[in-house]
Amino acid sequence: MKLLFRWYGEKDPVTLKKIRQIPCVTGVVTAVYGVPAGEIWPEKSILALKRAAEAEGLTFEVVESIPVHEDIKLGAQGRDKYISAFCENVRRVARAGVRCVTYNFMPVFDWLRTDLNHMNADGSSSLSFSQSDLDALDPSALRLPGWDESYAPDELKALLDAYREMSREKLFGNLVYFLEKVIPVCDETNVALGVHPDDPPWKVLGIPRVVSTEEDIDRIFDAVPSKNNGLTLCTGSLGSSPEGDIARMAAKYASQGRVPFAHLRNVSHPDGGKTFRETAHPSPCGSLDMAKIVLSLVKNGFDGYVRPDHGRKIWDEEARPGYGLYDRALGAAYINGLFEMAKKTTGGRP
Repeated sequence: MKLLFRWYGEKDPVTLKKIRQIPCVTGVVTAVYGVPAGEIWPEKSILALKRAAEAEGLTFEVVESIPVHEDIKLGAQGRDKYISAFCENVRRVARAGVRCVTYNFMPVFDWLRTDLNHMNADGSSSLSFSQSDLDALDPSALRLPGWDESYAPDELKALLDAYREMSREKLFGNLVYFLEKVIPVCDETNVALGVHPDDPPWKVLGIPRVVSTEEDIDRIFDAVPSKNNGLTLCTGSLGSSPEGDIARMAAKYASQGRVPFAHLRNVSHPDGGKTFRETAHPSPCGSLDMAKIVLSLVKNGFDGYVRPDHGRKIWDEEARPGYGLYDRALGAAYINGLFEMAKKTTGGRP
């Protein structure tokens, strides 16, 4: 297991000098930001990330994420040129030593929350989601917490309308078309591609989603059987639905060698249904048995990359929602402890 930390580049207040001081963290997860989806990343920008990390004694072996252009998801006429650009980006990061690339296939929004500062009983704040709050919004004047509003109102409406007319089967077919073009490049470059689960893992705003359940993931793997067609196992995204058995899924996909990367965090379901709150990482703080999930990974041969996922805002820190230093550093220490104990318990090496 390689314990990593997400870093948003030179403008991130969580600097590399701070990250390197977190015990057992060996590298960063990052990307070339500021380049529009569907365009090719400059090699000098990729190498600048690598050099910056290595100057602080850290590795850069995981990219999160290479964006997938909406025309690819829509199956539009011009999708092939954007798929070609995605493939070229895989080749370029591979030449820089990257071994894993994440991506998502969520239409329009790559994550949704309805509150970025839910106040917890202990005085911390965290991200939360309420389906009823989302349903109360006017889609024609949509403003969502944390979303960068990349589209003008008329563009957003047209995009939402296009997806609402699309079936799940059509969207799934577009994902398979994409993978059939990209996975051979991953095989050629020895890069594992890990799809991130839908966040949250159900249909929102009338838009279909196709990476929400165990059945969805099985279909993706069956459609393109290469081991480089993998899953970024995000316990928080999959665990946002109380229906999934995340520890069993971790065991299943790790045993298949399909988990190159894991995002580990906890969530709670205070009201059941389609409402959740992000919590501190330890098992008692939420609804997920984090120790059982980690043990399931270790027992089934997982030896990939791991990072603590979203953290709370604690100790009066001013930070990007979900991506402050303090709570994620606590999460990293907790996760490392879980892996050390799981490996010693199963006879492996920490």
